[in-house]
Amino acid sequence: MGVTGCMLAFEYELKEIIYKDRYFIHQTGTKRLPLRCLLNSAQQALGKELNISGITVYKDPARSASVAVYRTDPQGWNYFNTVLTSKTVYINPYTAKVQYIENSKTEFFRLMVMLHYNLLLEQTGHQIVGWCTLIFIVLLISGLVLWWPKNKAAAKKRFAFRWNENTRWKRKNYDLHNILGFYSLIIALIIALTGLVWAFSWFNNGMQWIVNGGFATPAEKEYQSDRAMIKNAGVYDMILKDMQQRSPDELYSISIPKDREPAVYGYSQTESVGYKWTTFSYDQYTGKNLSTTFFKDRLRGDQLRNMNYYLHTGAILSLPGKILAFIVSFICAGLPATGFYIWIGRNRKKK
Repeated sequence: MGVTGCMLAFEYELKEIIYKDRYFIHQTGTKRLPLRCLLNSAQQALGKELNISGITVYKDPARSASVAVYRTDPQGWNYFNTVLTSKTVYINPYTAKVQYIENSKTEFFRLMVMLHYNLLLEQTGHQIVGWCTLIFIVLLISGLVLWWPKNKAAAKKRFAFRWNENTRWKRKNYDLHNILGFYSLIIALIIALTGLVWAFSWFNNGMQWIVNGGFATPAEKEYQSDRAMIKNAGVYDMILKDMQQRSPDELYSISIPKDREPAVYGYSQTESVGYKWTTFSYDQYTGKNLSTTFFKDRLRGDQLRNMNYYLHTGAILSLPGKILAFIVSFICAGLPATGFYIWIGRNRKKK
């Protein structure tokens, strides 16, 4: 968890550098093409056998639009046979020219995310990660108890490294475990507790129940489209325009329903304050707005749930927070190794 956490700390910053030719366009214009043109172009590039799942566009004139295809098999036992297809088409919003078709199923950062989330083993791995995280929280708290100095003399050795040329490796390892573990404790607890929100529904629901003041967050209402209506050819452009008017943001994502009944779901967010997203529901035939939910209108528990990813990765404090999360994740990755060495040493001493 610590190693993959380090790799993912600067995921989006690294993607914009590594995948610059996918994320950004060289040829801009004064007017963007309608979404139906982008969707048609992406569909031609993907082929008729793959159904588009959604489209994302950006306010930034230099950003490409992305069209996604995502198909899963709920019966799969690992990541590779659960995710049947995951592709992303990056497309120029001014010319509808396809820049790149990404196989997102095997994209490096996507694999790191799933390895971090469930060890690529779906529900089995999800449970392993969850219980290991819970054990890690217990170890952090018990570690603080063991670290707590008994007197002033002991305290001098618990807050800073006091090494010299005669300091043995065993002592250095002990200090690395204790001192770095102490300074990373609070951030490590935040990272672990926010990880439990994804691991266990009882923890997620309980957290929201407490923050809400003793009542659960109601489930999101599922809206249906009016099948009696005739589908408007420019319905997604109508939806995007309405989203932009209701919530001026930097990013807009719209789902493409596979069936005739469901509503179109979408969200918008400002990348600098990503957790304050706005969610929408629309009739897929007429583009009529069925619901709009702003961040400020959500219950406090639901707001905290929206913030969970940004707390977990440190992104809530922007770049300084991500750097802090990276350092703490690196320390956490080393704690099992230094702790195991201490444990081995004590067992040898007993013998």
